[in-house]
Amino acid sequence: MTASDPERRMQFLFQLRSRGVTDRRVLDAMERIDRGDFVRGTFADRAYEDMPLPIHCGQTISQPSVVGLMTQALAVTARDKVLEIGAGSGYQAAILSQLARRVYSVERHRRLALSAQSAIEALGIANVTVLAADGSRGLPDQAPFDRILVTAAAEDPPGPLLAQLRIGGIMVLPVGQSDHVQRLIKVTRTEDGFDYDELRAVRFVPLIEGMGEE
Repeated sequence: MTASDPERRMQFLFQLRSRGVTDRRVLDAMERIDRGDFVRGTFADRAYEDMPLPIHCGQTISQPSVVGLMTQALAVTARDKVLEIGAGSGYQAAILSQLARRVYSVERHRRLALSAQSAIEALGIANVTVLAADGSRGLPDQAPFDRILVTAAAEDPPGPLLAQLRIGGIMVLPVGQSDHVQRLIKVTRTEDGFDYDELRAVRFVPLIEGMGEE
């Protein structure tokens, strides 16, 4: 939100708090990163509503409260190297950039990867790299990661992503067999395996293997 619109900014932050986003660092990051910079065209005037909006390639930009809750659950620290699966508009990666040391974001649609990187660079953010690649495989060349955030739903946490999570690391992702029954879960890697915590019901586009057509 621009500084010239304090009322809209306050309303936006109030929406986040009322839906459970209470972490001060996350709220500060979401205040600094203007969602309007990532919503173009027809839906630009709805950028500050708490709802998902369509973007190119049949994808969506998640509703701000879900972005906030997922970021909050990820518990990112300033030392962390973060992997995001599903860059989409670039909005979530921009939020993470305010909290982490380094962010890698993978997007299967080249068109989205390019536009997300462009939007992020336009904000002067230098610690995010957006790559066009198959997100279901993660990013083994940069592994292990302290935190992994997945913005598309799989039936189960993908094995390659679990393998790329550092011991002590956290992954947050939606799981479910359809777009009607999905749960947001938090996975913590321990010395002995993985701990799973269920957070809330959500609805995300499916995690698809391979590259998109554009």
